[in-house]
Amino acid sequence: MRYRKSSYKGKRIGVTEYGHANCCGSPVARKDIVVIGASAGGMDAMEQLVSRLPAGLPAAVFVVWHLSPGIKSVLPSVLGRAGALTAANPQDGDPIVPGRIYVAPADHHLLVERGYMRVTRGPKENRFRPAVDPLFRSAAYIYGPRVIGVVLSGALDDGTAGLWTVKLRGGTAIVQEPSEALHRSMPLNALENVAVDYKLPAAEIGELLGTLVRQEAGRDPELPEQEHERRKMEHEVRIAAEKDALDEHIMNYGELSPFTCPECHGVLTQLREGSIVRFRCHTGHAFSSDTLLNSVTEQVEERLWDAIRVLDETVMMLNALGERFSTAGNTKAAEQCFDKARAAHERSKPLREAANDNETLSTEELKVAAGS
Repeated sequence: MRYRKSSYKGKRIGVTEYGHANCCGSPVARKDIVVIGASAGGMDAMEQLVSRLPAGLPAAVFVVWHLSPGIKSVLPSVLGRAGALTAANPQDGDPIVPGRIYVAPADHHLLVERGYMRVTRGPKENRFRPAVDPLFRSAAYIYGPRVIGVVLSGALDDGTAGLWTVKLRGGTAIVQEPSEALHRSMPLNALENVAVDYKLPAAEIGELLGTLVRQEAGRDPELPEQEHERRKMEHEVRIAAEKDALDEHIMNYGELSPFTCPECHGVLTQLREGSIVRFRCHTGHAFSSDTLLNSVTEQVEERLWDAIRVLDETVMMLNALGERFSTAGNTKAAEQCFDKARAAHERSKPLREAANDNETLSTEELKVAAGS
């Protein structure tokens, strides 16, 4: 799918005035921006949710479901069949229309601006593009109390930081009941770190949304940390919108950490939001603590197998060289090659054992192992 250039060029993202008309043109701002995030096991949950949304919903629904690059999403057609609303992949610059479901395309972030959408290839967050946090963050930044954030089934914790931002800006937070989620990590992490308003089965969330979107949105909260968080939000939304992360000075909003980015090996800055600790590098990649742990422990195995591969190649090259020396009658040189090959093979054995024993960890697995 090709994406057209929008009229966004020349605009400054992060307009701070919040009007009193909703996306449907009503003079009273209502909760008319619904953002939904899901990963593994999320398609079934979204089908159930969408099947209960009424026709003529006076709100726009935005969905991020983790996809691998190069895979055409079937989610718009699935959600279109599941309920009464039209679902589609938007293009960059498309206007926001109520009663529609907008699904982030593969390998693109979906962001919300005032009255229109951005479809971008900004840096990956939590190793995904599209990612849930950029959508939630952009919606919360622009629409504040008008936003309803929903976290459904998924592994790890993408969406937790975004849902925290929705709550900070006065929005409504909803999480799927973890016991019914196919993968409960995303709902559990959200519940642990965000003051969630509702915890419901997916089908009941659909019914609840039909009620909430007709409610008047509250006023923007005035909190001491609002200005600091507002500026940080603006910079992070701009990064997702393909602005140069280094120019956005995101490193000024946290503390330098001893960790490096699993994507580009850049230095990671540690950011704190309530009880949430997350990381972003100077090129723009972002990670939750859980995603960073998962990525680092996954890379341990990758690096071990890299070392084993090099040692195996060394063994094969030395054996081949020894055979050539032997054929040429240089038995001493051949013996040296065979001895070095045997030594290299021995050195690979503990590495092979370590690779086979390596665990790719997550916080949920650690809690389960600890019995908590």
